[in-house]
Amino acid sequence: MSFIVALDQGTTSSRAIAVDEKGSILGIKQKEFTQHFPRSGWVEHDANEIWETQLEVTRALLDSIPQDVSQAAGIGITNQRETTLIWDRRTGQPIHKAIVWQDRRTSPICQQLIAQGANSMVQEKTGLLIDPYFCGTKIGWILDQVDGARDRARSGELAFGTIDSWLIWNLTGGRLHMADVTNASRTMLMNIHDGQWDDELLELFDVPRELLPDIRPACQVYEETEPSLFGQAIKIAGSAGDQQAALFGQNCSRPGMAKNTYGTGCFMLMNLGHQPQASKHKLLTTIAASPDPKPSYAFEGSVFIAGAAVQWLRDGLGIIESSSDVESLAASVKDTDGVYLVPAFSGLGAPQWDPEARGTIVGITRGTTRAHLARATLEGIAFQVADVLEAMQNDAGEKIQELRVDGGAAQNDLLMQFQADIMQTPVVRPKMTETTAMGAAYLAGLATGFFPSLDSIESIWEVERRFEPGMKATEVANRRARWAEALKRSQHWESV
Repeated sequence: MSFIVALDQGTTSSRAIAVDEKGSILGIKQKEFTQHFPRSGWVEHDANEIWETQLEVTRALLDSIPQDVSQAAGIGITNQRETTLIWDRRTGQPIHKAIVWQDRRTSPICQQLIAQGANSMVQEKTGLLIDPYFCGTKIGWILDQVDGARDRARSGELAFGTIDSWLIWNLTGGRLHMADVTNASRTMLMNIHDGQWDDELLELFDVPRELLPDIRPACQVYEETEPSLFGQAIKIAGSAGDQQAALFGQNCSRPGMAKNTYGTGCFMLMNLGHQPQASKHKLLTTIAASPDPKPSYAFEGSVFIAGAAVQWLRDGLGIIESSSDVESLAASVKDTDGVYLVPAFSGLGAPQWDPEARGTIVGITRGTTRAHLARATLEGIAFQVADVLEAMQNDAGEKIQELRVDGGAAQNDLLMQFQADIMQTPVVRPKMTETTAMGAAYLAGLATGFFPSLDSIESIWEVERRFEPGMKATEVANRRARWAEALKRSQHWESV
């Protein structure tokens, strides 16, 4: 029996998963790696540690399953997006730590570009808004901070990549420098209409073309791994950024279908089909993962803080011992007793896009307990997601029939029911919650023929539970109006 390997390189850990032709998981290996916070608002990773942990868990996975490595049909890759890395082509060594997607160090550069009026051109070409979240300004920052880097970049000595590029470079022993189109679409350097690096964008962000990888489809046999890594060569056959992989893994393959991933942040994507649309509500338009050679597109709304707010309850306030305790604590009270918590710890994403916002709690009284704070935290996550869904429906001009969910917090029944209530939209949780890794496995499986068709992977997806909205419309309206007031109090705080 053959199998597919999915490498799931995330923000805090590297994982490897083996999947059989029925979509069953044969094994999972995972290892966390170090987070570096050199200054307030700065987040970095050691790219060598990322590669070492990814290699270690992949080898451990292949050793742990009964199948021989010769039966591996291919490797699919999914990764934390926008994390930016530059390395020496000759030595393969990074010239600086990777700057993580959460990092805000280039905010002043972004504000300057916005003040110059560049945002409309960037949005039209890339579907993105100028923000430190994306790669463009991070690349320039590294080139300007490392001695001689800009000259070396222009002479072709250096290579830029997102984490997919870095893994593929190392898996192939430096033979292949590429980025899949979904990751390339998150750099602020690629024109999503033609799928190419754009000269006007490269000039705006002062990025030498010589740095850049080749852009490849998300579903294609790219190369083979170095035989010495796993005992023999394995085809590398698919790659997608984590949120696009999750959209594909949730089988949201038709226009109008949407998913939300509850992780450190929340990421909602809606399939737009082959026709890109511009958002009027500060959503992003991005490339979706697809086996179709014709580009597919998606709306995306990002909530920066979701599961991280629960971690703050655990680590910052100490009111829970583990993240899983939040549901029972929140359920011990019937409501928040008027408390609203806006988890804008690192600004607000869609639809506000306010990097100056900060976390805010309103409505506290002498009767407020840790249980009320726990419930308000979960509801704060759900309110943010509801705001994104509303913006998405307004942009698309149609109501989403259901929201498919995944990620760690999607296992929280209290949160999922409140999410359905406050959105007035059904929430559907699948039996297979490893949707990001499954998306990478599906892409690689389709490219290699391991999965014969889209129909074959759609038949694998099954519903575990469906949450129907039960809150009265009048109560929803009142609750969302109060949330909107709390949201106003959190905004532009750093600029006050």
